[in-house]
Amino acid sequence: MLTKKQRDLLLYIHERMSKDDISPSFEEMKNALGLKSKSGIHRLISALVERGYIQRLPHRARALEIIRLPDGFKQKDENQAAKTSQETSQEASNDSALDQVPIYGKISAGTPIEAVRDEGEILRLPEHMIGRGEHYALTIEGDSMVNAGIHDQDTVIIKRCDSAENGAIVVALIDDLEVTLKRLRRAGNKIVLEPENDAYEPRILDPERVKIQGTLSSLMRTYH
Repeated sequence: MLTKKQRDLLLYIHERMSKDDISPSFEEMKNALGLKSKSGIHRLISALVERGYIQRLPHRARALEIIRLPDGFKQKDENQAAKTSQETSQEASNDSALDQVPIYGKISAGTPIEAVRDEGEILRLPEHMIGRGEHYALTIEGDSMVNAGIHDQDTVIIKRCDSAENGAIVVALIDDLEVTLKRLRRAGNKIVLEPENDAYEPRILDPERVKIQGTLSSLMRTYH
């Protein structure tokens, strides 16, 4: 038996994931349920995990999977879902000459923030701009990587991976909550996330606190 808050959160996550297949951020959950802090969301999610309604997916920021819904809840109409899938496939075939990269939202190049996927946004790129493997795009917020030529509002193309060479520019997930773009350094038994701007200090972290989400592949900039 779920409490009202647990049920409300479960249905909110289900509704959001039905639209864009990625769970909402903790901040969005907090606001949707009218809670004062994200600690309450952590407790509600832990309770839903323990009761077998959702599970956390490893190595991905905010990744949740719904296992089951409350008794009596009507599932999304399957015919409509199939129609939407067919329409999406048709659109993809029309753009077969271009590589399609999902836009996962904004990432801080200053203070770490959560990366939030923008609903339905796809970036279409010429094939030569990216190599093999799975890629995604992020919009930069902040100026901590300017000395590496990465500026506020640039779009970076990231190759998804879970490891990187020393000195690579990476998307790093910190404590399973914060995502940031920094240069990766290893110093003894520590991980150092270095900015490329003297106004910012490096972050020195234990390895278990950091998960690599991808490495910088290319960059796009719009002048207007």
